[in-house]
Amino acid sequence: MKRPATLIRGDGIGPEIMEATLRVLEAAGAEFEWDEQLAGLEALNEVGDPLPDATIESIRRTRLALKGPLTTPVGVGFRSVNVALRKEFDLYANVRPARSILPDGRYQDVDLVLVRENTEGLYVGVETFIQVAGDPKAVAQSVAIVTRVGCERIVRFAFEYALANGRKKVTICHKANILKAVSGLFLDVGREVAKEYAGRVEVDDVIIDACAMKLVLDPAQFDVIVTTNMFGDILSDEIAGLVGGLGLAPGANIGASAAIFEAVHGSAPDIAGKGVANPSALILAACMMLDHVGERDRAEAIRRALERTIREDGVRTRDLGGDVKTLQFADAVCRRLG
Repeated sequence: MKRPATLIRGDGIGPEIMEATLRVLEAAGAEFEWDEQLAGLEALNEVGDPLPDATIESIRRTRLALKGPLTTPVGVGFRSVNVALRKEFDLYANVRPARSILPDGRYQDVDLVLVRENTEGLYVGVETFIQVAGDPKAVAQSVAIVTRVGCERIVRFAFEYALANGRKKVTICHKANILKAVSGLFLDVGREVAKEYAGRVEVDDVIIDACAMKLVLDPAQFDVIVTTNMFGDILSDEIAGLVGGLGLAPGANIGASAAIFEAVHGSAPDIAGKGVANPSALILAACMMLDHVGERDRAEAIRRALERTIREDGVRTRDLGGDVKTLQFADAVCRRLG
């Protein structure tokens, strides 16, 4: 029986990399009953709403979505649909794995996962200007909001993820030496939760700036990193850079009622329609979705096929130094699966 799932092709290069991903999923024998919906700029142009009610209702029904990149206007227009989806479904856990794939990459031993709290911190958007001496924007103020409940559920998610995926250590990343309230609470709660996993999962903690440096010096010392919203936003892109960039970076936004899987890069309108985009990130996001629904063997088969396509066959898209087109890359992965 096919599993219901919402499909959002996205903007820009989204439809191209989604078509490539669907080819790979079909070749792997993954069976989903896709409910195709709109979001982003395409939805705005077609139905006048960047996040239509039909899309929200579809995800609420299927509890599962595969999403291409969406365009968010800079400075004007509508707010991020990605942020709206996180709020709508309380997708509190952002999961960003990174693994060395390129045979000539700077690091050959990266295999780590960043778990980012997705709903709190500075990104809650509580901001204001304070007028001084007639200047209405003399002082800008932003408030970080962190709750015990929010800290506990994201740290627990990280430990449970480690257990479920054979990971050995969780590192709590913070800035409690300076931000003694908001980051101090995160660290204190993290240490409390860690006690429940003693003897099953190792734990340590590290200050955010030291973590950034250690990732560059020796990323192999990390396994699962759990951190707050803004720190996770920054570190996740740094980690993607260790393995070749956002073209190889999948992501998931997970909550109690829904899970949305996506490529974390943008819609790249400058190359849209040219057939040169790298579909690897979305293919790997689809693997995460397969993991999520219990089809780990199928997910691992796709990952192995993708890695061998790049490493052994030398098939690469333009961003990875090759000249293979989007669907040609997908077909190469399909041949490996066959």
